[in-house]
This record gives sequence, structure tokens and C-alpha cells, in this order.
Amino acid sequence: MAISGRVPLLLLLGLVPVVLRPATSTVWLWFAAVALVAALDVLLAPSPARLRFERRPTGAVRTGEPAESQLRVTSAATRRVRALVRDAWQPTAGASGNRHRVTLGPGESTVLRTPLLPRRRGDLRALGVTVRTRGPLGLASRQATVEVPGHVRALPAFPSRRHLPSRLARLRELDGRASVRVRGQGTEFDSLREYVRGDDVRSIDWRASARNRNVVVRTWQPERDRRVVLVLDTSRTSAGRVADVPRLDSAMDATLLLAALAARAGDRVDFVAGDRRVRARLRSTGSRDVAARLQDVMADLDPVIAEADWASLAGAVTALGRQRALVVLLTPLEPAAVEEGLLPVLPTLTRHHRVVVASVRDPELEELAGRHTSLDEVYGAAAAEQALRRRRATADLLRTLGVEVVDADADKLPPALADHYLSLKARGLL
Repeated sequence: MAISGRVPLLLLLGLVPVVLRPATSTVWLWFAAVALVAALDVLLAPSPARLRFERRPTGAVRTGEPAESQLRVTSAATRRVRALVRDAWQPTAGASGNRHRVTLGPGESTVLRTPLLPRRRGDLRALGVTVRTRGPLGLASRQATVEVPGHVRALPAFPSRRHLPSRLARLRELDGRASVRVRGQGTEFDSLREYVRGDDVRSIDWRASARNRNVVVRTWQPERDRRVVLVLDTSRTSAGRVADVPRLDSAMDATLLLAALAARAGDRVDFVAGDRRVRARLRSTGSRDVAARLQDVMADLDPVIAEADWASLAGAVTALGRQRALVVLLTPLEPAAVEEGLLPVLPTLTRHHRVVVASVRDPELEELAGRHTSLDEVYGAAAAEQALRRRRATADLLRTLGVEVVDADADKLPPALADHYLSLKARGLL
């Protein structure tokens, strides 16, 4: 039961009879009269159980992009129903305008639309539909909450997809679909030509030479259909926020851009995510929809407040196959975590694969290191400079072990990683 604002007004009107007949009994009689009328109004209100609800499926949507929940309401009452319907969702679904006033005759139905703006990845669920049916006097209402299952799947945001067309244009140049065709060291056959002084004698094609007057050599081009393994760190270091965005979300954005680009290049893209244990795996079959599949897999991933077990993650990479691959480790370049957890397993990875570490850099450290206007800022600048120096030393240590490092701000990491991949493609180093 719920009362409306008319009940307090009726109680205030009781001041008139109290003034005309000032007595305690008058006050109690007035309260009893108002309560009786409100109770009668509740009895005359239609039952909320006479309304039927059906929720239409809500498709997947990227985090931060609008969606809509559609709820069909049908009246099974024998008289007109006036109701207030609240379509409740969990707070991170971003439901707005979810209170709807409906008036339905017998057998009539309507569709209630609730705008959603997901602010968190994963399956965001409806909490229930609360119905409040008014009595004929508008003094009180019946109220009930009905469970109407529903959810919207919020996928990771992909703001870096705006960089994909320009990188695909560069990829077409590398593949020879534009005016530029790259030849060089590699293992993929390109063409035959006459031998010139300085050519490697191992490239001579003796069968073709036997059919020609001159010696013929084979030319090669870098392979285009290689393997790319993306390893996403979901440990405690990925929970840190840069510009109020978790490092994990920025790493996911870079993962999606590189996966989409590599799939268009014809490379096979595999994915592993984990911390102290492997949380997700994805084996691609060469299809170009790998980015869409990755979005669905990563939607349920959240940072875990635990150290990363890089031995377990390296084992998961090895289990994907022994073929040489480009292994991209998307992990924060935190000196302690890298030196204690990642460094011991790097020789195993670099022995068989080309390894790249991609990390989100915090620009506030550099800003803090440049402030010297007060004593507190000088101390802060010294601490920031020390952190930056340790970070640079860790990156240099990784490079000496044969690991390439891509360290950039959150919005610059996806295109920087994509450019690094294209550079390796162009040089035939994959």
C-alpha cells in the first residue's frame, strides 16, 4: 500500500472542524474518517496482479553507448487501470526515465521503453518491475514488485576503432593491394628472376635454371599469415586507474584494435587472459570477426586483487602451439611486478616467439615531475622522477632480454601498438 499527497492535504483540512469544535475526539474522528476513506480507496484499486509483463530481449551494446529496454504491459482486468510502473535495473546499467504512467482498458497493452547507458562491462540485469495501481479517489494505491527477467550485455568500449581505417590502408600497401609491394627476407615465395652477383647461392632454383639459358634465383617476401597471441593481464596492477579509466579497459581497447588489424591481415589471432590463473582463452580459426568474439569474451573480465602467475600464463601460451608467434603481453610496466613475476619466464617465451610488452603510461607522473613551485611539489616531483626512472630502467632491462616495449598513454597505446605490428610486418620480422 502507498498513499498519495492528497492524504496529508485531507489531514490538514481537519483543522477546520477542530477550530469549530475544539476537542480531542474531533481530531481522532477526523483521523479515523481519513483512514477509512483511504482504506476504501485501496480496496477499490485494481490488483497489480491483473497486469501481465513481457520483456523483449535487449541485444549487446558497448559500454558507454545507449541501449533500450522494452517492456510490454497487458491488462487482464475487467475495468480501466491507472498505474505507475517502475522498471528497475542495477545502477551500472544507467537506467533513466524508468517511471512510466500507464492507463489501460480491459485487454489493452502498451510498450514501455526505458533508456539504458551501461557504465560497466558484463551482464547487467533488471531488478524487477514495481507496479502501483491507484484507487478511484487517488488517495492510496496497491503496490507489488514482479520479477521480469532481463539483461543487457555490456561489451568493452572500443574507442580506438576510429584508427582502424588508416591502419588497414597501410596494411593494403604492405600486402601489395596498393602501389607499394614489399620484398625482402622471408619464407614466402614471391617470384623468379635472373641471378646477379651478390645473390645468395642458396636461393638458386636449379630446376628453373635448367629450363633457361641463365641462372634463376627465387625471391621471397615476408610472410603475411602468421600467428599473434594476445595475453591480457587481469592482476592487481590492471586495476589502477589512469585518467579515471582502469588500465584493464585501456588494454582491452588496444587488444581489440590489434586483433581486428591482424585478422584483416590474415594472421591467426589467439587470446589468453588471466592473473593467478587463466580466466579466458580464445582460439581463432582465421575468421575476420575475431574482434567481435573478443569483445564477448572480455566482457566478463575484471581485475583480481592478486599477483599475476606468469608461469601459468606462459604455459597457456605454449599450449596454444609451438609455432613461432608474435606474443603481445598487455600488462602495466610496474617495476616490482615485472621483475618478480615476468622476468623469470621471459627466456621461455623469447626462445620461441617474438615478445612485445604493451603498457599504459600515466601522464600525471610526468606532470608531477615538472612541478617545483612549492616545497610540497618539489618532494612530489622527486618521488615522481624516481618512479619514472625505475620504469625506464625496467623497460631497458626488458629490451636487453630481447623484448620490445610499447609504452604510451591510454589513448595513444592502441594506435602505437598497431603501428608497431605494421612495422614488424613491413620488415618481415614476424
